[in-house]
Amino acid sequence: MSDTSIAGLPGLGPKSQAMLAQAGITTVAQLRQLGSVRAYAQVKASGADASLNLLWGLEGALTGLPWQVVAREHRLSLLLALEECTGQA
Repeated sequence: MSDTSIAGLPGLGPKSQAMLAQAGITTVAQLRQLGSVRAYAQVKASGADASLNLLWGLEGALTGLPWQVVAREHRLSLLLALEECTGQA
């Protein structure tokens, strides 16, 4: 499954997949290696107009949690990790 397309992951629709592809992330293996925070930062760095909902969706896709649960229960830890990764939240 590691080299499979991110299209098979739950919670990532066509728009999210397109933003990830624009950032060079097209496989599950790439996404797992980067993790949700670094993948989100890479998407933002590519110029995509991604909201934090993408970050919640990426984390949900990797953990199997619904994005709403991620946004509610893991928001702070993800935002702190994003700040550490990019120097901004």
